[in-house]
Amino acid sequence: MKNRIKYSKIIAGTMTWGSWGKNLSRAEMAELLGYCVENGITTFDHADIYGGYENEQAFGNAFLHSKIPRDQIQLITKCGIQYLCEGRDNKVKHYDYSRDYIVWSAERSLSKLKTDYLDLFLLHRPSPLMEPDEVAEAILQLQKEGKIREFGVSNFSPSQIALLSSRVSVSANQVEFSLTADRPMYDGTFDDCILHKRMAMAWSPLGSYFRENNRIRKRIKKVIKKLKKKYDANSSQILLAWILKHPSMVHPVVGTTNKKRLKTSLKAMEINLELEDWFLLLVASQGHKVP
Repeated sequence: MKNRIKYSKIIAGTMTWGSWGKNLSRAEMAELLGYCVENGITTFDHADIYGGYENEQAFGNAFLHSKIPRDQIQLITKCGIQYLCEGRDNKVKHYDYSRDYIVWSAERSLSKLKTDYLDLFLLHRPSPLMEPDEVAEAILQLQKEGKIREFGVSNFSPSQIALLSSRVSVSANQVEFSLTADRPMYDGTFDDCILHKRMAMAWSPLGSYFRENNRIRKRIKKVIKKLKKKYDANSSQILLAWILKHPSMVHPVVGTTNKKRLKTSLKAMEINLELEDWFLLLVASQGHKVP
């Protein structure tokens, strides 16, 4: 892989740790952070906008409180979205990838997360006004100053990454991917990750399975019921195992704050779905046989 940093296979997504979810106290957040590390989840995924631009600060305070050495965890964060909230004077949601803003945003995240460097710094979503030279200038400056170690993107298409990578090395792409959101397998996203040795990450890795009670879920549930017995696993583990089998070596970003569910997700790494079982799930999700 192009990335030299060792990220945990299961990544802890922090979006719901703060005011957009469980609103954990400093002590609760520090305890959860420690629990993750103790169980092998050492990579934490952030974005500046989470919690209305307040999550990073809460996590940083909890990180200091936890006394966990910095070199035992990996911190990922994102920038670029200008969100409508009390913390920003924005008239409309938009994106800003100017050189000055990228540098300012990275430094702000460093301050809030109580760290001297970010392991991976991502552009959150592509902007039609993104200028690759400006982005490259900002990233190269931040890397030269030791403030970020690796640079990547989130929700970018292969052509958008190609544009950026003509100016600066792009080490990762975080996209929506699950059994019910399988577009990255077909639009070239994961082909690009494999070809250029970029780290692939999946947000919302369980998809809509637990959120929507529709025909798709009923078809998948019928298959999972049989596979649960075969693999001695629960539904979440089967869904994660399906993702983990893809050759792009996807890192699921698991957003739960429930300790049991976090620990359970790790067991998905021990499940090696048989080839036909993987396709049975795919067919159940898509509702038709493969071409």
